[in-house]
Amino acid sequence: MSEKVTPYKDSELSKKKQVAQMFDNISENYDGMNRMISFGIDVKWRKKVVALVQKCNPSDVLDIATGTGDLAINIAKNTSAKKIIGLDISEGMLNVGKEKIAKEKLSGKIEMILGDSEKLLFKDNSFDAITVAFGVRNFEHLEKGLSEILRVLRPSGTFVILETSVPEKTPFKQFYNFHSTKMLPLMGKLFSKEGSAYSYLSESASKFPYGEKLNNILRKIGFINVENNPQTFGVATIYTATK
Repeated sequence: MSEKVTPYKDSELSKKKQVAQMFDNISENYDGMNRMISFGIDVKWRKKVVALVQKCNPSDVLDIATGTGDLAINIAKNTSAKKIIGLDISEGMLNVGKEKIAKEKLSGKIEMILGDSEKLLFKDNSFDAITVAFGVRNFEHLEKGLSEILRVLRPSGTFVILETSVPEKTPFKQFYNFHSTKMLPLMGKLFSKEGSAYSYLSESASKFPYGEKLNNILRKIGFINVENNPQTFGVATIYTATK
């Protein structure tokens, strides 16, 4: 089980509410910061997720922790999906995403809704594919959130996670540690005035179970055909599983 890490150390709010508050606060600058933090490589990672989703020829797709909708937009443009629901607990992020979706003329295909990944308001077996990009480490109760995902995924449906991980080989591990613990919070302070938020993103990534540890949690929940594929020297990992 992952160690509990929260955005605001002195807050009495639950992790869930703190995460929502944090993303509301950084929503206007999030996309630009994301590109800067990952040197733009996150775009390539998302394309790989979309290719995996398309393999199951989906009709209905749920993108959890959709944020500003980057992955949902990519799925809408590059898969057979007729309907994509983007779900997030941050209204600020969703509002930015809705503007992007409207500009892309995809409002009829993508629905952005405010919701809790641990209490999904969908019937059992509702989606052909479910994705989470850089969001599972923000779940307050990881296993509860994953169990809900399994419930609403259709039999033989595809579940894809894109999440940060920690490189294990030299010199990538050392560079990652410097970038995440020193540069990331500094960039947060300079460009978003939310240094604590980016410190949280760094700390939560380092404490989150990745690789085979997350594979085993997915299997415990009931997913099958669980695999993980490290990306870019291990700074991120794509996980796939089915129901």
